[in-house]
Amino acid sequence: MTTNVAYKAYAPASSANLSVGFDLLGIAVRPIDGSPLGDFVTARELRPEEVGQIDGKVTLLNSGRFVNKLPLNPKENIVYDAYVLYEQYLAQRGLKAKRLELKLEKNLPVCSGLGSSASSVVAAVQAIDAAHDNFFGQEGCLEMMGKLEGKISGSIHYDNVAPCYFGGMQFIINENGRISESIPYFDNWYWVLCFPGIKVSTAEARAILPAQYLRQDVITYGRRIGAFMHACHVHDEGLASACLVDVIAEPYRAALIPGFAEARLFGQALSAMATGISGSGSTIFSIFTDLHAAQKMKEYLERSFIANEDGFCHICKVDPHGATVETITLAP
Repeated sequence: MTTNVAYKAYAPASSANLSVGFDLLGIAVRPIDGSPLGDFVTARELRPEEVGQIDGKVTLLNSGRFVNKLPLNPKENIVYDAYVLYEQYLAQRGLKAKRLELKLEKNLPVCSGLGSSASSVVAAVQAIDAAHDNFFGQEGCLEMMGKLEGKISGSIHYDNVAPCYFGGMQFIINENGRISESIPYFDNWYWVLCFPGIKVSTAEARAILPAQYLRQDVITYGRRIGAFMHACHVHDEGLASACLVDVIAEPYRAALIPGFAEARLFGQALSAMATGISGSGSTIFSIFTDLHAAQKMKEYLERSFIANEDGFCHICKVDPHGATVETITLAP
């Protein structure tokens, strides 16, 4: 990497669980109006005369709509953690990391159910790896992304990281050396995603779940996710939508999201295919095949579900591309 080049990575928002696939399913999403919904991280090698503000190695700059939600201490920022982990991976191979300036544009709210931490993690690792001539590549980067996401949520979960990185809809396998697999999705589905502006931490949302489940609930979960996967592969959207019912998390997490029950009823009145909790919340999703109905749902959620100025609502489709990196030539 030369000092007059920077690498700007974009990682889209994601919606995990999708009601039927707790910890196993996730999609990358993009608003239909073309606006970005995700985080950016730009990496630039520091010039010899520049000194990194953190340990002399790395400079971290933050911006974006939700920059005020980030920790004040840069060493508590997940982008800094990404640099440290990448440095450790290189050190294991007898190599040194480049001194970098990293710029995080934080556009996703934290603890929102939109894969905010995964977006920052994926963008950071992508940008840092690009700055090192893609030394670790896809497999090595994915491993690092999983570790970083696990540091935030308490355990490694790829249901946000994998779709954010690869795009589309991902099924988390994590067997026989394979982490995830792309699953066919319904491109005619409009996903209305609404963040009300309130935080629901992943740790809190997991703590509210029971330690054990009834056998019948386990059987129902397995039956529905199996049927959903089959429906996606044979393109049976009626069967797929019928399976989008959560028996694992939603019965317990719904109480954490004011207005969710009412939003579901409004969606049903508009013939929504399904309405559920995105990830651990507080974002909810509602699926439509009719754009006019999706727009009516969006208007209702903006009027009745959003609680404060941090909230927003987008009509989205599945993002087939996932994370991207562009090379920027800087002025001398």
